[in-house]
Amino acid sequence: MTTGSADIIDLLAGIRADDVLSRVRDTRAQARENAQRSFEALLEPADAGTVPLAERYAVAAFVAELHGFAQAVDFYRDLLDDEAASLTPAVAAAAESAWAEGPYGRYREPALRSEGRDGPRWSPEPATAAALGERLTAALAHAHLLVFRPREARPEHLSALVAAGWSADGIVTLSQLIAFLAFQLRSAWALRVIAAHPVAATVPASVEGATS
Repeated sequence: MTTGSADIIDLLAGIRADDVLSRVRDTRAQARENAQRSFEALLEPADAGTVPLAERYAVAAFVAELHGFAQAVDFYRDLLDDEAASLTPAVAAAAESAWAEGPYGRYREPALRSEGRDGPRWSPEPATAAALGERLTAALAHAHLLVFRPREARPEHLSALVAAGWSADGIVTLSQLIAFLAFQLRSAWALRVIAAHPVAATVPASVEGATS
């Protein structure tokens, strides 16, 4: 699967070029462009460096599954299939066992501790971990932490990534990727919700005039 020059948020949101919501997004042209460039830099880089495309797509498919976004799951699984199809079943199995309702975790601040909520600390079944390999297993566990327990993230959690062979640059790239996916998936999901309510998706008169 190739994405070409497609705007990925539009694609995930099911927005066509002539849709009202596309014109609304055009009023924030820089935000649209930055989101697309972030996708290209993190998921279609000219030089993948220490984080191969297969790992990037595996993490993306896993995070999409954790968000329960079916269209994004299909999109990123297709990319993973093209790059490393042998990983797809293991990533799907990992996501199925890792799904939870969040966010949860404990606050560091004493005044907020009463608002903490317990949740699972995920690790894959041995067979799934073996299929993923140590490096990708650690990456998915880190993604699960950042998606569901961000308030508990600590510098010491990076030690598991280092032990699995992740370099400092790789860890930065991985964390940026997970953060970007959270933004991208929420943005596309919100646009889908708005599109499902036509009154809310009406273009303001000022925008309509600017785009006519």
